[in-house]
Amino acid sequence: MNILSAWLRSYLPQFDASDRELADDLTLRGIAVEGVFDAAAPIGGSLFETDITTNRVDAMNHYGVAREAAAIYGLTLAPLDTTLPAAHPGAGHPVRIEAPEACGRFTARILRNVKIGPSCGIVAERFAALGQKLILNAVDASNYVLFGMGHPTHAFDLDKIEGAIVVRRARPGERLKTLDGIDRVLDADDVVVADEKKALGLAGVMGGWDTMITPETKNILIEAAWFDPAVVRRMSRRHGIHSDASHRFERGADFHAPPVASALVSQLILKSRGHIEGELVDVVIPQVLARVAARRSIAFSVARCAELLGRTSDGPGITDEVSTGILHSLGCTLAPSAEGRYSVTLPSWRLDLEREIDLIEEVARVYGYNRFANTLPTFSGTVLELPNAPKQTAVRELLLSAGYHEAISSTFCSATDAATFAPQPGVAVAMDNPLSEEAGMLRPSLVPGMLTMLAYNLNRNVDDVRLFEMGTVFTGSPERVDEAQWLAFGATGRLRDGLNSSRALNFFDLKGVVEALTARFAARSVYFDAFPVASGLLPHWLNPARAARCVVDGSTVAYFGELHPDENASRKLRQPVLVGEIYLDRLFRHSLRQPSTRDLSRYQPVRRDFSLVFPDTVHWEAVGSALSGLAIAELQEYRPAEIFRDPKGKTVPAGHYSVLVSTTFQSPDRTLRDEELHAWSNSIVSTLESLGGRLRTQ
Repeated sequence: MNILSAWLRSYLPQFDASDRELADDLTLRGIAVEGVFDAAAPIGGSLFETDITTNRVDAMNHYGVAREAAAIYGLTLAPLDTTLPAAHPGAGHPVRIEAPEACGRFTARILRNVKIGPSCGIVAERFAALGQKLILNAVDASNYVLFGMGHPTHAFDLDKIEGAIVVRRARPGERLKTLDGIDRVLDADDVVVADEKKALGLAGVMGGWDTMITPETKNILIEAAWFDPAVVRRMSRRHGIHSDASHRFERGADFHAPPVASALVSQLILKSRGHIEGELVDVVIPQVLARVAARRSIAFSVARCAELLGRTSDGPGITDEVSTGILHSLGCTLAPSAEGRYSVTLPSWRLDLEREIDLIEEVARVYGYNRFANTLPTFSGTVLELPNAPKQTAVRELLLSAGYHEAISSTFCSATDAATFAPQPGVAVAMDNPLSEEAGMLRPSLVPGMLTMLAYNLNRNVDDVRLFEMGTVFTGSPERVDEAQWLAFGATGRLRDGLNSSRALNFFDLKGVVEALTARFAARSVYFDAFPVASGLLPHWLNPARAARCVVDGSTVAYFGELHPDENASRKLRQPVLVGEIYLDRLFRHSLRQPSTRDLSRYQPVRRDFSLVFPDTVHWEAVGSALSGLAIAELQEYRPAEIFRDPKGKTVPAGHYSVLVSTTFQSPDRTLRDEELHAWSNSIVSTLESLGGRLRTQ
């Protein structure tokens, strides 16, 4: 909201700080001044653009901000002048509250023989400086008091009211045309200000069209009331109305403000002409008064306050005089109960204060957070590293070196994503109070967040993306939620494989990452397998023809591959995406592989190559496992040096491939003999022939 510094200064007669200094000090105390501009003449001074947090409804007006300034600078806040001329004889307008759970207080004052016309004087000048539209003096008076001291009021044309004022629930199907010109059908849960025959306005939200102030109005009824925040909030949402009044009532208005606001509005209207008839009618519901305004006092300890806030960088620190002075300036009443201890009665306009720690925070806020010394909390003991921290570091470093960037996604997901990506049906956990329908479930997988991040990049023309995320997934039931540490990684686009060349990322790039990760852990066996398309054994979000599983020591630790075309289309991804998920909680059961060293052999290595033909059903994994199973200590290395297929089937039959297996033998302590090499070669050939291979003859 906008605040005029000249209006503030009218409540602080001894104030002499500059507007810029005031803006800075208010911002440091939580009343954020986001802009300072020169106010229009003849007001002068500055116009502050402020951002008031929702819990500080007391500061959503000039008097409330002036109270903050008085507390900051130790000044005396001028009281509001509510003096009114003597009332003419009369009984006052009758008021009946039939919905006490929704309306805790209602005041009504009658003004007779008023003059309705354009506003002038200080009201017109300040409204012009604020950029506020002028309507008619009675309406402007209500708005002026709202901006001035913060409590909403409303003026009715008294001659259009039939009988007593009744605050009640709306009747089903009842209609009301509000001041915005919309004819509304009311709900039975709505609360209306009515007369004996009809509804006059939505309580705390907006007045009605039929009783609005017009230039022909002669007699006025001033309403100032207190309405329950939850009731006003529901009505405001139900009818799609957000007014200045509802904004404040929804956040908790001051229960004791209605008589004051009524007097201030009456003062402004009576400046033109008119008189008061009868005394103010003030109906109070005792139960609401006790709950809202007559709250119990809070015990406050100066020693506890100083202990929690710590040392200050200037002045005497948080003394008894400093802390009690700040609380007094904020409207608290302090009664000593012991040495350095007080019983604090809270002001009715600060509903956000409930506990001693709230009072301590107020002391710190007004004193100035910038005035406390920079100190570190006391600590004894040593820093303990989490058990899996080295393993997480190893995984993170490997992925970063592979060109992946670490990212973080939301812990929540939609019910659709939870059902699609959960490891088993029915294990996703719903939240009791979700932020939205799109984020109503705890994520059972990291893949939805990964796909969202990939899509975010693709939609912004970033076509080459490689990301990973380490995070927690949640499964189980609302009664028992199990947490596990998983890793998701995704890639799309092209991979540069030279200075001026690149190629599309493919399944084997993902497989290489998983191989490198599992190689960092001391496992007895690691293998990859794929399943027939119709088996349904792979997660259904993967393309079964381009996906695989990784198994470490008999336990599944990863699924990865190309995203299923249906999922790709539903997320409107314009190019193929590779994605995988690793169950880190299973992988971390293995210790990191520790590097070992050995002396280089001084003896000559011997290399032997074997060219064999295998059926396509025999994979290199089986070949490597067979060679490893020979347990030849001198066999230092074996690798596929060359793979060849003959499309014409002349040198290599169809359905077969030729592989050149290159081996290296070396002993650490002797020169190898020909008969040893011959025996090992025969053993290798016979072992590979048992797999279905045969030596090539051409």
